Amino acid sequence: MENYLKDIQDIKKMMDRSSQFLSLSGLSGVMAGIYALAGAYAVKQVSSFGSNEYSAGRITIESYTFKLILLIAAAVLALSLTTAAILTFRKAKKDGETVWNSTSKRLAINFLIPLCTGGIFAVLLIQNRYYGLIAPITLIFYGLSLINASKYTVRDVRYLGLTIIIIGLFSTAYMGYGLEFWALGFGVCHIIYGAVMHFKYDRKQ
Repeated sequence: MENYLKDIQDIKKMMDRSSQFLSLSGLSGVMAGIYALAGAYAVKQVSSFGSNEYSAGRITIESYTFKLILLIAAAVLALSLTTAAILTFRKAKKDGETVWNSTSKRLAINFLIPLCTGGIFAVLLIQNRYYGLIAPITLIFYGLSLINASKYTVRDVRYLGLTIIIIGLFSTAYMGYGLEFWALGFGVCHIIYGAVMHFKYDRKQ
């Protein structure tokens, strides 16, 4: 009977591994959070230098301050993606897994659909000068992306997504603190989640 139960557990583990991409690195989440906090601080400094533009209502898509903010956001995104790719590749190699397989493809597709939708929505909001909604929209759609992709990886990703959605909703209610909520969602939450993932899964292996 014990051998029978053990066989069932082994089969279940094999099925889980075949349907879930388990090589996501917790440290990549920590680093993404650090990049986000550094980016939020940089945006805060740039915004303070461009306070005259802001008070005069001249921060538009063409303004120098806005272009600097976009550059900082792009740098944070590039660093986060590069770090995640490198650490995930190393972890997958260590675990004897293939990074780009059918499961990781499904994970990527399910993650990118809400994310790209939110990105396009954010660009349209910027064009129509609804700047106060940028932080809530990016947080909410990013949270939806995590929830949508969580069925193809560890379930903890789902809880991160729910947390970030809640932060995005609060950001909508308190419109003047978008940068602070953005730093909380993309920065602090990623650091906490990444640390938990690292000690829960990476260190155990």
